[in-house]
Amino acid sequence: MGAHEQSESPAGGEQPLRLQCLLPAGDPATIAEVIEQFGLWSRPAGSRLILNMVSTTDGRATLDGRSGPISAAADRALFHGLRMAVDAVLVGAGTVRTERYGRLIPDESRRRLRQERGLPQEPLACIVSGRLALEGDIPLLAEPAARVAILTSSAASLPDTGAQVDYVRAGAGGAIDLAAGLEQLRERFDVHTVLCEGGPHLGYQLLAHGLLDELFLTLSPTLAGGEPAGGEALRILAGGELQPPVGLELVGALASGSYLFLRYAVSAPERVSRETMPSSSLAR
Repeated sequence: MGAHEQSESPAGGEQPLRLQCLLPAGDPATIAEVIEQFGLWSRPAGSRLILNMVSTTDGRATLDGRSGPISAAADRALFHGLRMAVDAVLVGAGTVRTERYGRLIPDESRRRLRQERGLPQEPLACIVSGRLALEGDIPLLAEPAARVAILTSSAASLPDTGAQVDYVRAGAGGAIDLAAGLEQLRERFDVHTVLCEGGPHLGYQLLAHGLLDELFLTLSPTLAGGEPAGGEALRILAGGELQPPVGLELVGALASGSYLFLRYAVSAPERVSRETMPSSSLAR
């Protein structure tokens, strides 16, 4: 859904935001109740990888290169709620740069809640970057309390940063072996539930390699136009056609005003041979 850093916490004693439960039908639910219903606090024996994106009604993932203009308060609240319950947040280097990622959970009370649920104070921030083109002034990398793992095919390392940085090296020549990288995250960092926040190139690669389990899609009541080939008018996936197309099953739907929040299970696709995959433009 993009890197929205606003808090969902209501101000001045306001009532917490509630979402309409359309599928399955039910009473309006708070973000905390929605996260419980999703079962995200439970650690799977294997792994669970979720892609979370926002889109205009005609399919645009960004306006002027950013996701913020097509978001809303409820989308931002759900965005932060999802972060609360996962082991790791996975994001492409381009999205980290564009959205100026900072500390994943800046609110101390939320960090305490994670500890009470048996999790580290913050998810592991996992950046996918083939060539380590990451500037030291990115707030996340400058944050001393941040735990960062960089998935890369490069043997190089970043200059010293404020954050604690580990490297997960998988692949070669700028092409990252995402499956091997995710396996290392599980073995080295006990990561089982991963929330991917994009961008579109990383989402495409995860789907093309059969790695994605669920898609959470916010549908914004906005029409933007524009041609995806123009560079800025990205759809939620970018990088080529999926062969064969990946099927989805709608397993949940929420609403706030005219915004829809859709939850899909991803049908198990056939694995795509890595030799036939185009080189990934997320690898920078």
